[in-house]
Amino acid sequence: MAQQRQTTDRRKFLAGAAAGVGGAAFGGTLLRAGSAYAASTPPPSCGDPTLTPAVTVGPADQQYPDMVSALNTRFVAAPGSVYVVNAPSQIAPIVTSAVSSHKRLTVRGGGHCFEDFVYNSDVQTIIDLTNMNRVYYEPKLNAIAIESGAILLDVYKKLYETWGMVVPGGMCYSVCVGGHVPGGGWGWLVRRNGLIVDHLYAVEVVVVGASGTVSTILATRDASDPNRELWWAHTGGGGGNFGVVTRYYFRSPNATGTDPRYLLPRPPAKVLFDLCAWNLNSLSVTDLTRLVQNYGNWHAANIAADNPNRFVVSTLQACHKSNGQVNLTAHVDAGAPNAQQLLNDYVAYMKSGVAAPLFEVQTQYPWLQFARMTGTTNPLANDPTLRGKQKSAFMKAAFTSTQAAAIYKHLTRTDINNPNIFLLFTPYGGATSAVGQTDTAIPHRTAAYKTMWSTQWASPADDAANLAWSRQCYQEIFADTGGVPVPNDASDGCYVNYADGDISDPNFNQSSSSWHDLYYKDNYPRLQQVKKKYDPSNFFQHRQSVELP
Repeated sequence: MAQQRQTTDRRKFLAGAAAGVGGAAFGGTLLRAGSAYAASTPPPSCGDPTLTPAVTVGPADQQYPDMVSALNTRFVAAPGSVYVVNAPSQIAPIVTSAVSSHKRLTVRGGGHCFEDFVYNSDVQTIIDLTNMNRVYYEPKLNAIAIESGAILLDVYKKLYETWGMVVPGGMCYSVCVGGHVPGGGWGWLVRRNGLIVDHLYAVEVVVVGASGTVSTILATRDASDPNRELWWAHTGGGGGNFGVVTRYYFRSPNATGTDPRYLLPRPPAKVLFDLCAWNLNSLSVTDLTRLVQNYGNWHAANIAADNPNRFVVSTLQACHKSNGQVNLTAHVDAGAPNAQQLLNDYVAYMKSGVAAPLFEVQTQYPWLQFARMTGTTNPLANDPTLRGKQKSAFMKAAFTSTQAAAIYKHLTRTDINNPNIFLLFTPYGGATSAVGQTDTAIPHRTAAYKTMWSTQWASPADDAANLAWSRQCYQEIFADTGGVPVPNDASDGCYVNYADGDISDPNFNQSSSSWHDLYYKDNYPRLQQVKKKYDPSNFFQHRQSVELP
């Protein structure tokens, strides 16, 4: 019986750990409104969606309530129309109609935006991309085309099962590439293969010119492409800023030949996986401080792109005391040199100076099984009934003892009782640091790791308490820098895919760094020039969209 209880406890902690990691045409071709670059036809089994019109959903339709709410149920809109598209060619006419009728338009991918950028009281037209989800080889560009509505797990399955390769994207299975990619996009392979945008070759974007003319542009990373800056802006410049991306084209910079099997990285064949679990209620402030600092110090010391430990990827999740779980996960590419030793050494380092875990378990998984397990056993990241608030910080160094004590203080508060509150520490560095800070729009290339603050709850009656917890914890941790992680020697700003409206509010951001400094650092003026060229009327906008210069 005791053995049965221990097995059940391990499964519970494994599920909790997975929940935490789920933790936003040719170069130069300018096309007329309503026309589209003719990509190679997807396989016949996909049908020909261009022959069918987009579906229009209005307030009288039964499905309307499900079409106007974000995954985060704090945000609900009341547009006159939701257009469910299933082909890139359907998008330009919808944008043209919205422009001519002066209607505010937003775009839904997977619905995971942490703020009200898609669903708000001003929006009048929503384009829903979720049925536009094909993945196929495009020989004219010698790249893998992925339509913007494809969710990450479907992308991973198609790429791996068809060609044995992967894009190094995020962990949460139901995030859509349309929202994931333009914010930079990171995931389990970040230290081994970099960010997803490090493998982005081109974007196809529907834009609105100064006269209101709608055009579809394909922008590539080719140095000679006159639209290269539009490609660059989509390598971390955030979503909803420049136009509607219809599809992304991926080919790694070092790829050669025309065999699609060799255009993108091959994932590990197998991963070695380790889980250590503690109960926060049995840990002292000294224990949690040591865990948090071990995580920060290790990642700061192993940030280099050629460091042997680039194959080690780890998360640390610390939940509120009403939940109690503190989970350390680590995995290593089983094919890396000395893989088992790398894993063992890392886990030993993390446990050094900390009370013994309740249990530790090691196992291994085939790559796709690992991606599916960590992506789908993720109730908090995929629950469509919860309300939420998230914050982020890129970090270059370990949190100080004072900051770690503040983390412990807020996780052990008794004035709030929410088992869905947690802090999640996630890896950076490795291959990510091999790219220059201006080579892509996402500038945080010298960060060693990233932290997310997350709280989710069910009832609107609990909004005030949970928002207060999130803000108070975050502001106290960064009290010395105005309540936010300003770019300096220790912290490095915020992750735009974890959008946080508070950093635009002087009540919560009392630093000299504006919201765009935190998201984009010195890349912001360049993004503004892209905005001026491709969206000069500021048609695409939200509360934290790139501003015209």
